[in-house]
Amino acid sequence: MVALLAHAPRSLADGMGAACARLLDKGIPRLRRGAEQNLSFAYPERDAGWRKAAIDGVFASIGRMLVSFARFPQINKQNVGEWIRYEGFEHYERAKARGNGVLFATAHLGNWELSAYAHALMTEPMNVVVRPLDNPLIDELVEGRRGMSGNTLLSKRDFARSILQALRRNEPVGILVDQNSSTDNGAFVPFFGKDACANLTFAKLAARSGAAVIPGFAFWNAGEKKYVLKFYPEVPMSGDAVEDTRRVQAAIEAAVREAPEQWLWIHRRWKTRPAGEPGIYR
Repeated sequence: MVALLAHAPRSLADGMGAACARLLDKGIPRLRRGAEQNLSFAYPERDAGWRKAAIDGVFASIGRMLVSFARFPQINKQNVGEWIRYEGFEHYERAKARGNGVLFATAHLGNWELSAYAHALMTEPMNVVVRPLDNPLIDELVEGRRGMSGNTLLSKRDFARSILQALRRNEPVGILVDQNSSTDNGAFVPFFGKDACANLTFAKLAARSGAAVIPGFAFWNAGEKKYVLKFYPEVPMSGDAVEDTRRVQAAIEAAVREAPEQWLWIHRRWKTRPAGEPGIYR
């Protein structure tokens, strides 16, 4: 399927990617059920029609990402502008000028794979924290493509030292910070007005390194038919891990609200609940 998406004419590949996403939707119905529960929890004021359209958008977003990922070998410095452009790049420039490295706080929003891949082509390679996939063959395929533009992949199983070394070299590091966490190294902070357990490691790394924290996301722009890699103003860090995690999660929420149909609502973001509070997932 990756080969077909990579070599088919672009219009055909786009249709095939959309079809793959629809098959995923129909083949694993618990994904849509989880998204429905999340949206009901996060947007209680919205009706069923709005939630359905948002979930349809999630799967459409997955289809677009499949196509771009399959075509990574064909995306280079000469044609990357056909896929994506910057907005708010000055925030990154100011952060780099400080000299302590840049921590990108990003999320499963828009096209997180293309954002890191394209940044290496448009500006400079970056360090990307990844979780090895359970299937070793798929993991080999995915990691091979992720590194094609020059990025360095850091395993989530042992990454703190490598991140701090990269930041000392004034390099950018991208970390997905929107997933559910256990309470072992997490804290409950507001996310869409509800308690959500978020990992504290990102905030601790920012405090230890003095790196600038910049939220960044690659949003799909239907009018331009390409992505916009949008950088936001630096999130000020206080040194308090819980407070700084709250600030980062607030920035993630604000970005998701800009394009809720592009966030990965199928993830069980609110799985960990405060003691005594029932779970929200059936």
